[in-house]
Amino acid sequence: MIIYKIAGVDEAGRGPLAGPVVAASVILEREIKGIRDSKKLSEKKRFSLSKDIYDNASAIGIGMCYPAEIDSINIHNASLLAMKRSIDNLEEVPNYVLVDGSFVPPDVSYLCFSIVKGDISNYLISSASIIAKTVRDSIMINYEEQYPEYEFSKHKGYPTKQHIASLRQYGPSPIHRYSYAPVKKFIEVSDDN
Repeated sequence: MIIYKIAGVDEAGRGPLAGPVVAASVILEREIKGIRDSKKLSEKKRFSLSKDIYDNASAIGIGMCYPAEIDSINIHNASLLAMKRSIDNLEEVPNYVLVDGSFVPPDVSYLCFSIVKGDISNYLISSASIIAKTVRDSIMINYEEQYPEYEFSKHKGYPTKQHIASLRQYGPSPIHRYSYAPVKKFIEVSDDN
């Protein structure tokens, strides 16, 4: 019997004003009950399912692009690069890779297929979306220790009213994405003072 190893790949963090974009690649040999797109799950449920995924995955790879890279190559290219890095970090060689969205990362050594809305329709991609989201959330919670004035644990870097108010008061931190318009606006304000 031939067993195919298929990796599902997704990213989290295209929209935030701060922090990295994080991608995950997951190889699972069986479907886990309750897996679905991370955006449709509560934080508590995502965390619980992420533990199940780690316990049952034969391989998980994580890849990131940090704010300076995002500013340099744009969020689209940074997301694809984070995906490539996550695939490269898999401890097992997949037969092929399923990627959420319309694009596949460039220069991947394996056969890649993109699936639009794959995070909804494919449990491997959904699993990757859960891992990417929980890893990214943990990173942003940890950043709060370094930059407490932004309260990253509450909004994870997304452009909430609270986050914008913090940007207005303190200006951008080193982990903000300076190329994003709301952040750029406050750089220009602080430069004028």
